[in-house]
Amino acid sequence: MRALVQRVHRARVVVGSDVRGEIGPGLCVLVGVTHTDDGAAARRLAEKVWYLRILGGADGQMDSSLADVGGSVLVVSQFTLYADTTRGRRPSWAAAAPAERAEPLVTAFGEALAELGARVETGTFGAMMDVELVNHGPVTVLLEVEGCG
Repeated sequence: MRALVQRVHRARVVVGSDVRGEIGPGLCVLVGVTHTDDGAAARRLAEKVWYLRILGGADGQMDSSLADVGGSVLVVSQFTLYADTTRGRRPSWAAAAPAERAEPLVTAFGEALAELGARVETGTFGAMMDVELVNHGPVTVLLEVEGCG
């Protein structure tokens, strides 16, 4: 699984004219799933996000995590994180897991974050979404874990 993690002042996801998820300060996490990912990978990735020290402490340094300060996470499914652009001009999506495999794992990732203590908001899996955010820093980190399945 891959996660593109962005530290944000605020973020929201809109489908049509409906706001589906919205957070204040926290993390916006775009999540991609590949064929070999499993529930254990979703939990490991959630723990990496939960303990990732990219939030500012009192001195302004990136020395705190969600585990330290609490906070919100906006989780958005993003199959395009598995784009292969090595050949030609059109990306291949072959490495992205099909929806029936990916959706439960994106859900498991969000549930694992909630179990750790995060306030989790989500987009709508498979929908055309508008993701709006104010990246704080900017800080953007790519995380990856491998599944066994």
